[in-house]
Amino acid sequence: MGVLAKRKKRDGAEIPTSSMADIAFLLLIFFLVTTTIDVDTGIGMTLPPKLDENVEPPPVRERNILKILINEQGQVLLEDLPSSVAQIRGEVLTHVRNMGRDLRYSESPDKAVVSIKTDRQTPYNMYIQTLDEVWMAYFEIWDNEARSLGFLNYQEYRSSLDDPKANEIREQWPAQVSLAEPDPGA
Repeated sequence: MGVLAKRKKRDGAEIPTSSMADIAFLLLIFFLVTTTIDVDTGIGMTLPPKLDENVEPPPVRERNILKILINEQGQVLLEDLPSSVAQIRGEVLTHVRNMGRDLRYSESPDKAVVSIKTDRQTPYNMYIQTLDEVWMAYFEIWDNEARSLGFLNYQEYRSSLDDPKANEIREQWPAQVSLAEPDPGA
């Protein structure tokens, strides 16, 4: 009877909790390592170095500049004529591929400049749509050139290059996009 009495006096069984802190710490580390945080990086563009104040910018003939203006209402002006965003790509293609034929457009692809100027209150989505249309025009030109060389598209051409800096298509058809700053008073 002495053994049964001792068993009845025992307290209930306990769950060991000494390793719970270790498990919680491991879970915390796991979630910190596996969680991705979206970061808005903006528009990835390589800008030319700022000119020295004493150096004059290189001269560009008026004919070689295609002017795109976007006002604060989001209205687009191509060469001072009201236009839609959908018309931008065609105008850029005509301007860059002109080869000096039409006096309203550039003399050659390496002299063609596309200037985009906005107002301080220009809707951001209109600015992005305009910039996208300009770049899509250049990608269309580069795709056509890559196809003429026997590639499916410009991306396949680029992946075939041993030296990515030796890009003949981009040297022949350079993208010269000028993003003019809005006027301070505007």
